[in-house]
Amino acid sequence: MLSLAGVVLGVGGSLFGQLFVSRASTRQFEVEASAAHRAQLREAVLGFVAVALRVEKVAFPDSRGDGSVSGAGPAPVAACVPGELLHELWLAQAGVDLAAGSEALRGAAYRYARCLAESAGGEASDEAVLRGAQVEFMDAAYEDMWPGRPRVAAE
Repeated sequence: MLSLAGVVLGVGGSLFGQLFVSRASTRQFEVEASAAHRAQLREAVLGFVAVALRVEKVAFPDSRGDGSVSGAGPAPVAACVPGELLHELWLAQAGVDLAAGSEALRGAAYRYARCLAESAGGEASDEAVLRGAQVEFMDAAYEDMWPGRPRVAAE
């Protein structure tokens, strides 16, 4: 009878150990997958932001870099963004779209790119709308990279 109890305890301990190891390896895989997603998304977001800043410099040549503009309105037609740069913008937006884990980020990236393209084409005249789309994009990117983590406000 004692030998049977020993066998049952041994099997139970073995099953418990396997379950514990399985859960630990699953958690390790989730952590690694999350880190890989963040790295891929970070590269896509940084690439998109780099192109977006280049478009802004051409579309808003009077911008002082602090979010304020010395002149009102979009760039004159002669200073419109070249087609190649707009093509780069939409390719970078597609990169964010592919790397994004949420619809919120996909939508925010599209809206920001659309605002930039309209501004670059001389269609939009309000830089505040562009800033709003930019903030929405950055907030969505942060939420996608670190879901549920509160964002620290800059002082």
